[in-house]
Amino acid sequence: MGVFEHVSEGKLSVCKVTFGAEPQGYEIYGFVLKNYYRLRFSQAVATDVKEAGRNHKRVHREARKQVQNIGIGTKSQQALKLHQEQLKTERKIAGREQREAEKQRQFEMKQQKRKEKHR
Repeated sequence: MGVFEHVSEGKLSVCKVTFGAEPQGYEIYGFVLKNYYRLRFSQAVATDVKEAGRNHKRVHREARKQVQNIGIGTKSQQALKLHQEQLKTERKIAGREQREAEKQRQFEMKQQKRKEKHR
């Protein structure tokens, strides 16, 4: 499993790729060279720049507060989850439209058949 992160203008977007059983470094490098521009990245999410030289106890305390408010996971994981939910809603909408189109087609066929019987 590989997670590709793309950061530009302070925004983070991610893409998850399943490679298979233990890919070697050169296989991953070849994949990146060939397929990077075909990857479907999630929508960009705002990201923070880490500050250096802070008290480790204060950092730990603030991290605990943030996890309680936001939830567990890295920015990449949260962006992947958001992307997954968006794809899920798109699939639901497409499926619903397809079912409605099929119902409409069946109805029109039934109406046409009735007209032919009436003649």
